Amino acid sequence: MPGAIYAEGLVKTFGDVRALDGVDLDVPEGTVLGLLGPNGAGKTTTVRVLTTLLQPDSGSAVVAGIDVLKHPNEVRRSIGLSGQFAAVDEYLTGRENLQMVGQLYQLSARDAKARALQLLERFNLADAADRPAKTYSGGMRRRLDLAAALVVSPPVMFMDEPTTGLDPRNRQQLWEVIQELVGGGTTLLLTTQYLEEADHLADDICVVDHGKVIARGTSDQLKARTGGERVEVVVHEREQIDPAREVLASYGKGDVAIAEHTRKLTVPVTGGAKLLAEVIRDLDARGVEIDDIGLRRPTLDDVFISLTGHAAEVVGEGEGVIAKPVHGRKSRKETAE
Repeated sequence: MPGAIYAEGLVKTFGDVRALDGVDLDVPEGTVLGLLGPNGAGKTTTVRVLTTLLQPDSGSAVVAGIDVLKHPNEVRRSIGLSGQFAAVDEYLTGRENLQMVGQLYQLSARDAKARALQLLERFNLADAADRPAKTYSGGMRRRLDLAAALVVSPPVMFMDEPTTGLDPRNRQQLWEVIQELVGGGTTLLLTTQYLEEADHLADDICVVDHGKVIARGTSDQLKARTGGERVEVVVHEREQIDPAREVLASYGKGDVAIAEHTRKLTVPVTGGAKLLAEVIRDLDARGVEIDDIGLRRPTLDDVFISLTGHAAEVVGEGEGVIAKPVHGRKSRKETAE
């Protein structure tokens, strides 16, 4: 029996761009699916199809037991959506925004007011409830937008990169709200570029690239696919990156990933602590001065590089690509999905 969110063979093209190329999804009730991918991978297009905002060229989808193409209005009554950008009226107060959404869902004025108060308190916005939304910080607007998506306590939620642009404190608060929501039985499809976020929140993860699901599994299962451990080295000077790469390549079981802005090199290995000692000895023999070196388990970023040949485009506050494969294909600089 299909899950709370089910899609089969979704295809969507925009001119010559094939945004979705046969996407299949199945999200069991009460779980979180993390849809992970770079800009342009097809994450937002998938969400728009599943939330009735776009019609696919082919394929089928069922959300909350309702056919998305045959009964879009019924689907809309059963879902909540928090998009990439906060969809709030900046001239209304936080309270007025939530009451308006409640009345659009045909709640009585009294019930809409009571629900707005509950959500303002839950999202720590009660003190700013009667301020215009245009005076809110980015984090406050994002929380207000999420509160608006929860006015009717939908059984299925879609969150499209909900924490993009939030500071670490607000991101952590939003994670707690998401965990409470799912703990109450809500099914969630979460798109994100933050690898840590998918690792922390998702029961299952789908890796999407070029409009296709290229891998699926739990965080641990995906990490196991990359195999082995990683040696990470931070060299003291940029000029020492090349000789350090040559040393690591002689021990590695794959490409050496280089983050030039942090002078960090990473390579998959086997051999554990004994091998680490040999790497240190060889780096010293080559005159490579290091600031840090360590052995760690694979991360989701390693998974992404292994599967796609490039790292996720955005992985943290103010950061761009954190790693690039020496021999992998170049990351696409796409700005929209």
